[in-house]
Amino acid sequence: MDDGNEPIRVPIEDVFDLHSFSPRDIESAAEEYLLEARHRFRSVRLIHGRGIGYQREKIRALLQQLDFIDRFADAPPEAGGWGATLVWFKK
Repeated sequence: MDDGNEPIRVPIEDVFDLHSFSPRDIESAAEEYLLEARHRFRSVRLIHGRGIGYQREKIRALLQQLDFIDRFADAPPEAGGWGATLVWFKK
């Protein structure tokens, strides 16, 4: 029986869609993903959605705190625009 406390396993790819996570879990899910992805990719795309910008701001605040992040920016329009953030890892 799943009590909701089991870790969710997600594949580590260069795109991470946060829509399937509860708003309260977005930051921790993104951080865990980034910790793994930095060993596999030079850059990744986080899809947080457009909405009113709340999730985007939470993600960007997290990115500013992580010392292994080189830079981040809005994705180009064909990759989600301001509904997704491109993230580059430090070498």
